[in-house]
Amino acid sequence: MYFIYTCTAHPVVLTMADQVQVAEIAGKKVQWDAAQMRKIQEHPCFSEKACHNFGRCHIPVAPKCNIQCNYCIRDFDCVNESRPGVTTRILNPDEAMDMVKKVVDKYNYIKVVGIAGPGDPLANEETFETLKRLHEQHPNVIKCLSTNGLLLPDKIDLLQKYDVGNITVTLNAVDPEIGAKIYQFIDYKGKRYTGIEAAKLLLSQQLKGIEEAVKRNMIVKINTVYIPGINEDHIPAIAKKVGEMGVYTFNLIPLIAQYKFADITPPTQEMKRKMQDECSKYVKQMRHCQRCRADAIGKLGHDVQSCMYENK
Repeated sequence: MYFIYTCTAHPVVLTMADQVQVAEIAGKKVQWDAAQMRKIQEHPCFSEKACHNFGRCHIPVAPKCNIQCNYCIRDFDCVNESRPGVTTRILNPDEAMDMVKKVVDKYNYIKVVGIAGPGDPLANEETFETLKRLHEQHPNVIKCLSTNGLLLPDKIDLLQKYDVGNITVTLNAVDPEIGAKIYQFIDYKGKRYTGIEAAKLLLSQQLKGIEEAVKRNMIVKINTVYIPGINEDHIPAIAKKVGEMGVYTFNLIPLIAQYKFADITPPTQEMKRKMQDECSKYVKQMRHCQRCRADAIGKLGHDVQSCMYENK
């Protein structure tokens, strides 16, 4: 027996009969794919219970990014630093596959292999070569990817082909006026966009990509960076929009004050909890995020990547 949550955060009881699971929702029985359930139950980011039992391996094969966020800087890596966009080194696809083999052979609790940067995975051809090999050599691992969403509609068919079932999209605004304050520039199809034009383009692509991912039964998580004075009053509207679109969970990430936003005071834990409570009206909340590095390996909060890279 399992429990999942609808977009209104009400528990749903699931039972299993062979490979088909049935959910009782509003008095109606709805079939639930067992493979889909595994992508939740064994993925530490998508299930709070799973984070205590299962781990993930991030392979940093994607250095290039196609947008510049005003809160993002990837120029340095401090010892034991845990934040998105950080990696000790970049791996090529050959090195990545070697790392995956060593990790899954050594740690049987690692069920997920993901690509989360340090740039945007979809802006790097190495991502797709790595996913292709993962699909061929490790068909049973759960494959996931984190993206800013700019290229998601363009690459969604490839992701489906390589069995990427879990996708995280960073969506910081559903109002281009607010988005224009967050993004310095966007590069798309050989052209650089700035200001409102950039924010409109990015939002359009993000929403199309999320819609297509949900349509393909991919399990979608939304990351939203909580930026006081910039998007804080707008965050419930983001949660409402994505909840209506059918995303599985919503992850509110407090700003790390750096780069253009270095002078902004990050939200307190109390502010974060209140915002999560407000957003939970619309979509299930992820409350156990550890802001993983692009080369993170292990269980959330219990990373072992330093050992794996030292032993390389």
